[in-house]
Amino acid sequence: MGVTEIFWVFLMLSLLQPVVRQKMLEAARIRLIRKIERLRGHRVIVLIHRQETMSLLGFPVMRYIDIEDAEEVIRAIHLTDPDMPIDMVLHTPGGLVLASLQIARALKAHRGKVTVFVPHYAMSGGTLIALAADEIVMDPHAVLGPVDPQLGQYPAASLVRVIQQKDINRVEDQTLILADMAQKALEQLRREVLELLPESMPRDKAEALAERLTQGTWTHDHPISFQEAQEMGLPVKGEMPREFYELMELFPQPVRRQPAVQYIPIPYGPQAPSRGEGR
Repeated sequence: MGVTEIFWVFLMLSLLQPVVRQKMLEAARIRLIRKIERLRGHRVIVLIHRQETMSLLGFPVMRYIDIEDAEEVIRAIHLTDPDMPIDMVLHTPGGLVLASLQIARALKAHRGKVTVFVPHYAMSGGTLIALAADEIVMDPHAVLGPVDPQLGQYPAASLVRVIQQKDINRVEDQTLILADMAQKALEQLRREVLELLPESMPRDKAEALAERLTQGTWTHDHPISFQEAQEMGLPVKGEMPREFYELMELFPQPVRRQPAVQYIPIPYGPQAPSRGEGR
């Protein structure tokens, strides 16, 4: 075989390597999901958005909750017996309100118990989905986020406050239109959160919680901690099964040339100091 043939073989193998790696990763995910389903006797649905090297050229793509996600999750729910419990793993920065709300309503309507697992974070639309669950299992360091609506680059609550604090005759027409849309969005989302919260929650507490989550109490990227979620009255608990961390490892970020975090990837426990240590 000549140098030219060797070059072309090398090139083809290099182009196929990402495809083969991706297929192996997908197969490993399916095996682990099936293992979790057998252990728990529940349907497992995964909604994880990370940057992954998906194409031959290796460009990472950031994903958000979209209509395609909603279609797939709803299809999975339809394929599940109404009385079978559902475990949903969430790891997402959020996304379209429409898609998130469709998923949340479908989970809310499911007769069997719905548990949402948040190993790291489920912000914005991810939190909206989590509110529909009977139980939210969070890592002690995981976070949820506010679900206040955003109009393009502007928080809806801030647009409304601008109109309230300024002379309306000195405000541009476009800003007035945005503020009108913002007011409607705030009210719509407040009602939708009330719809998703547990029926067992007292009405006054549910209304206070919906107000706090949707009306611009914090910035949109405010991290709601496990303890804060508990204090709000959300049905959260902190016993995250080990298998869900293993599942997250099968959704890796793209490999960086220079890793920012390094450690020995094995469990450590108490151990006696080596001889001579501390002298």
